[in-house]
Amino acid sequence: MPASPDLFARLAPARARLLAGDARLLASQIALSEIPSPTGAEERRGAMVCARFHELGLRDVRTDEVGNVVGTRAGDTDEAPVLVCAHLDTVFPTGTAVGVAREGDVLAGPGIVDNSRGLAAMLALAETIDGQRLRTRRPIMFAATVGEEGAGDLRGAKHLFAGLATPPAACIALDGAGDDRIVNRALGSRRYRVTFNAAGGHSWSAFGLPNPVHAAGATAARLAVLPLPRTPRTTLSVCRIGGGISVNTIPDEAWLEVDLRSSSGDVLQRCAGEIELVVRAAVRDENLRRSRSTAPLTVTITTIGDRPCGELPADDPLVQCAEAATRAIGRTPELALASTDANVPISLGIPAIAIGAGGRGGGVHTPAEWYDNTNGPLGVARALTVLVGTASLAHLD
Repeated sequence: MPASPDLFARLAPARARLLAGDARLLASQIALSEIPSPTGAEERRGAMVCARFHELGLRDVRTDEVGNVVGTRAGDTDEAPVLVCAHLDTVFPTGTAVGVAREGDVLAGPGIVDNSRGLAAMLALAETIDGQRLRTRRPIMFAATVGEEGAGDLRGAKHLFAGLATPPAACIALDGAGDDRIVNRALGSRRYRVTFNAAGGHSWSAFGLPNPVHAAGATAARLAVLPLPRTPRTTLSVCRIGGGISVNTIPDEAWLEVDLRSSSGDVLQRCAGEIELVVRAAVRDENLRRSRSTAPLTVTITTIGDRPCGELPADDPLVQCAEAATRAIGRTPELALASTDANVPISLGIPAIAIGAGGRGGGVHTPAEWYDNTNGPLGVARALTVLVGTASLAHLD
């Protein structure tokens, strides 16, 4: 899986084509960004990618049951393919204004970086590796995935890998901007919705009934001081809480949502058990305070997200290939931990990384998101080198 200086030099004609097509790449990035694509509603953006896959002559182009768009560039062999993926969805809800403003090399608009940049770069790679002027030994599968963000819980990547008859030889996820980071460690997460239920009633005449909001508040307070491991770094946050219908009504329901993150599956499992103990203790205490003959408070803990974790060792050939390609463009490689579509293959033992698609960006996941294309083609050249080094060069004009 080499990405030697010789390979980088040999790819000069292909890199020149990428550079010549940079304006088209940016136009594609803008067009993708201006198609609303909230998690769970990625169909329109997926349709654009599907049309481009057909135009580029990919084989077996299809949209699967959950909305992933997949196509394949044939190689010289029928060996296991290399998979390149980029997610379709954004964090922005339906109704968000998604226009893009441009000032010089800077583009601004919701989703212009995450992940319109990754999608546009993937399309540019599919165009450059055309099977004629540039062909690889292994086939390359290109996939635009759904449900990568937030509550999407990596739904598209999970479905994609579960449905593959043969695991890919490697996976490269293109996510956002940048040209130096190499995500080889998958940050896992568990997300829970805790719902407390009781009879509810008037705040004066029914006082003494168990109060779901009190239990939710006690749970949040206890979780806030729960000791967490420093190594590996582990985080726990109560991110949403709600309940009740009026200021003078004991609510019949309250709820909160918890986000737990770590790079260790064992730590996630242990902390999940501690979360349940905290919840049960809060319910017990609230029930102990209730008046006699009143119905007890009940609780339901629902898992609303489960992102697997894992690590691809730094000495894995795919990581070394990415490091060499990063140095070849004059950058210093930085191994990193993050939650991306690469979590899924890493957890399955498939070599996988996530890398940026060039340029610089900021304000990600906010309406003020921006992208600066200064040296943007370098990141796409890096991705090309990693991809060809992984799939093995078969022919180049």
